[in-house]
Amino acid sequence: MNNLLWIMISTFFISLISFIGIFALALKEKFLEKVVLFLVSLSTGALMGGAFLHLLPESVELREGLDVFLFVLVGFVLFFLIEKILHWRHCHKGECEVHTFTYMNLIGDSIHNFIDGLIMATSFVVSIPLGMTTTMAIALHEIPQEIGDFGVLIYGGFSKRKALVLNFLVALTAVLGGLIGFFISNMVEDVKIFILPFAAGGFLYIAASDLIPEIRKEISLKKSMICFGIFILGIFIMYAVKFIIPE
Repeated sequence: MNNLLWIMISTFFISLISFIGIFALALKEKFLEKVVLFLVSLSTGALMGGAFLHLLPESVELREGLDVFLFVLVGFVLFFLIEKILHWRHCHKGECEVHTFTYMNLIGDSIHNFIDGLIMATSFVVSIPLGMTTTMAIALHEIPQEIGDFGVLIYGGFSKRKALVLNFLVALTAVLGGLIGFFISNMVEDVKIFILPFAAGGFLYIAASDLIPEIRKEISLKKSMICFGIFILGIFIMYAVKFIIPE
């Protein structure tokens, strides 16, 4: 299976995660909050593991020196800028603060998903195993995010059907990002040198500034320890993948 087919399948799979919000409606709020917190913990570990164990080592192999870490910093800063300018909010619970920026949230999510597609495409161009691990890290992050995004649309006044359709259409921008990323990566060889550390910076930003604060809100010592254990599990999974799918 060639790289483009892998990219199309993976980005479409990521887009399908947008439908997970409908299952959240069938769950009790307290149970959903607990499950989502565990998913956030796993996602955090996977993103950190993906950045430090996969994306950064690959980046250093492609280009040595300070440039790699400058690109990581650029990725971190740009994700922060996107969040601030477009009000891109990673809401990880079924209910969150809803205001007049509902449509801005959709625009922000579109850009976020498009960037995910670019990152996945570039990762697959470097190697299929790297693409698969990057997809795994993004997927684990998308599950709690999509539950939150669906909640934002519902509580913002959209019907369930319209919320699902809009969420899916927005998620499909990952496929567009994948297509563009594939063709750019093949036309411009050096793009991989930039996008991989950029992706690592984005992963670190999401994990450190968005997800970890959610976990820290838990005041129960027992639940906090469970979340920490799941966080470590996420890192271990990304480490184990190196041996299961050797690059």
